[in-house]
Amino acid sequence: MKVLFVCTENRMRSPTAEKVFRDYPGVEARSAGIGFTSENYVEAHLIRWADIIFVMEKRHREYIRNKFKDDCEGRRIICLGIPDEYNYMDYDLVDLLKDRVTPYLKGSKISGED
Repeated sequence: MKVLFVCTENRMRSPTAEKVFRDYPGVEARSAGIGFTSENYVEAHLIRWADIIFVMEKRHREYIRNKFKDDCEGRRIICLGIPDEYNYMDYDLVDLLKDRVTPYLKGSKISGED
């Protein structure tokens, strides 16, 4: 399963998620940001690459839906509801990510949208 994690600047939350799930069995993980100064800016090819997209905030999901309407068709976009208040690899952030993402990676929640 190809998983894309998206936050604002791709400096704290989404790179942490990528690192945490990079070695998860059966998962290829990447990360990107919606901000123009992002370390890795989200682009259409990343949206098309992903089987499932996890965003940290609702505004990230709306940005993707608006900017990449055709590219995200048929892809599940899940909002994790994780605010921008964590540092890279913060223990609390890692725990939140594991709690909120892992159930989707076990194959039980692949279809539909949250």
